[in-house]
Amino acid sequence: MIELEGVPELIDPVMVAAFEGWNDAGDAASTAVGHLDREFKGEVFAALDAEDYYDFQVNRPTVWMDGGTRRITWPTTRLSVARIQTPKPRDLVLVRGIEPSMRWRSFCNEILGFAHELGVEMVVVLGALLGDTPHTRPVPVTGVTSDADLATALNLEESRYEGPTGIVGILQEACTHAGIPAVSLWAAVPHYVSQPPNPKATLALLNRLEDLLDLRIPQGELPEDARAWQVGVDQLAAEDSEVAEYVQTLEEARDTAELPEASGEAIAKEFERYLRRRDPQAGGSAGGYASEGEDGVPRFRPPRDEEDGPDAPPADGDPDGDSNDGSDSDPDE
Repeated sequence: MIELEGVPELIDPVMVAAFEGWNDAGDAASTAVGHLDREFKGEVFAALDAEDYYDFQVNRPTVWMDGGTRRITWPTTRLSVARIQTPKPRDLVLVRGIEPSMRWRSFCNEILGFAHELGVEMVVVLGALLGDTPHTRPVPVTGVTSDADLATALNLEESRYEGPTGIVGILQEACTHAGIPAVSLWAAVPHYVSQPPNPKATLALLNRLEDLLDLRIPQGELPEDARAWQVGVDQLAAEDSEVAEYVQTLEEARDTAELPEASGEAIAKEFERYLRRRDPQAGGSAGGYASEGEDGVPRFRPPRDEEDGPDAPPADGDPDGDSNDGSDSDPDE
């Protein structure tokens, strides 16, 4: 039995998890959960015993100075609770850690024990993979589940993946067997620029999570960070003709594969997000909002004049970077 102390009764809780390592290209997924924890002021209530799950020669502890005292931080997985107030009160149980080195089944059972004790209604696991996707286009985010009914209800793909898997896939299957609805959201990160951070992929995951759970997630500095990231990659690509040619090939393949109805769906999603952010009842702000232009670069849209009206549509283009077309590599859920 897991004893939980100091955790209040939660409102419609959803567990959102991400793990550093093999499932986290560009640190996009773990950074997304860290962003949620920071923006919603999550409070840590539990940490798994590092001795049980980690090989310290693979994930080494770190030593640091706290004033004049030496302290050690051990690799682990921490759970925190954060309350969202808009559009209605709801709690997030945030799980952030490192992919365990051993005893994955026990690891997942311990996570699920917390989920049962807290009354978690659904588990969403975030991941990021390397794919043949150009950095100049919106980041593909694929949502998958092993539950056929959930796939239909939430417009997700039903998992058909076969092959090596990580802790994301194991945890999702553990949830399914335990009777807890579970979804995995995978962002495709360009394999030719895989080093972290990748704020553009992080922003795409958060946008997709926002749509999935009908939340309003403050974006903070992520839109500007994502724009600066793309400008930096553009400059690097311009300095190497082979890379520039390769990126152009990926762009042509991506543009050819996209269907007109997919673009229309993306515009509709952005319009819904725009209305949600403008609506004062939903905690929106008239101070502008972030979206992506035709090149997939997040941009800040200034507030419109009152004469435009609250329902004035955003600019054209795929603004949220969460198109569901995936990448050439199947997501390892």
